[in-house]
Amino acid sequence: MKNYHTHTTRCGHATGTDAAYVKAALKAGYTELGFSDHSPMIFPNPDEYYSNFRMKVEDAADYARSVRALQEEYKDEIKIFLGFELEYYPELFEETEQFLSQFDYDFLILGQHFIGNEYEEGASYNGSASDNPLLFDRYISQTLDGLATGKFLYLAHPDLFNWTGDEKTYINKMTYFCREIKKLGIPIEFNMLGFYDNRNYPDKRFWKIAAEVGNDVVIGIDAHTPTAFRRKLLLKIAQKYLSDLGITPLDGLKIKRKKD
Repeated sequence: MKNYHTHTTRCGHATGTDAAYVKAALKAGYTELGFSDHSPMIFPNPDEYYSNFRMKVEDAADYARSVRALQEEYKDEIKIFLGFELEYYPELFEETEQFLSQFDYDFLILGQHFIGNEYEEGASYNGSASDNPLLFDRYISQTLDGLATGKFLYLAHPDLFNWTGDEKTYINKMTYFCREIKKLGIPIEFNMLGFYDNRNYPDKRFWKIAAEVGNDVVIGIDAHTPTAFRRKLLLKIAQKYLSDLGITPLDGLKIKRKKD
């Protein structure tokens, strides 16, 4: 088993030591573990605005050192990767990615939580209930722009946008979204945290569309606590959920570690 969506306490809403995640993954039978904590962002005025769900800029070096040390310590037992879950904010992306590149990360996953650049007036959280088709379009276009950079391994929780409007609009827009993602050749994530917490995602409407379009799918634990790896029964339920829709998740993804 392989998981590339793992957080640490640096994001401010996860628990457990970095080593505890590795030990839990090993015990659960995982052979590959990607750390992908919420990336710091280079906001223009961090003293005025800095979001509270991601690591601070000053914590990134410690994060990278810790994951690289665990790679070495557990090299004979499990393959560990250094990654970040990053937003695509047009005004901030280039500078933020350049900042991250100094740590020789192995991969990025796109987690598009906000429309806009987050700190600006008019930015909105994509998990908030909405029947505004313009916001829906902005979520889709901004996410696709992010994926088109070629920097991302996969798209986390692609069904995060919490549409509460009519069914036809959802189906039309998400069909377009899935088709464009497939053209880019980028996998989408079935998110186990949302499944466990009974959030608005995974959304079965979305996954029916993904099955019809034929998107590549990965299962992401989205671990915010080491105990997330213990939920083997839930994982089997998720696998059956996807199987019933005709989806067979990818066994793993090809990642080349920068330190190898």
